Amino acid sequence: MTEIVTVRVKKSLKEKARKYKVDVSKTVRAALEEEIRKHEEQELSQALSDIKTILQKIPDEEIVKAIRETRDQR
Repeated sequence: MTEIVTVRVKKSLKEKARKYKVDVSKTVRAALEEEIRKHEEQELSQALSDIKTILQKIPDEEIVKAIRETRDQR
């Protein structure tokens, strides 16, 4: 499913896009996808940082114990 997005640009920009045969839809779509990708990467980076902070509070011995218990259950 697709949605329609309307953008207002200067007339001169639209004329130049037409002159250079720029596919506006393709260009806007690519720019929007790239911007969203950047935001998603920042969000993931923040989540990883939060996880790292939480995991640093857990003693190594507890982590090793949990791994061993999981392996023994198999």
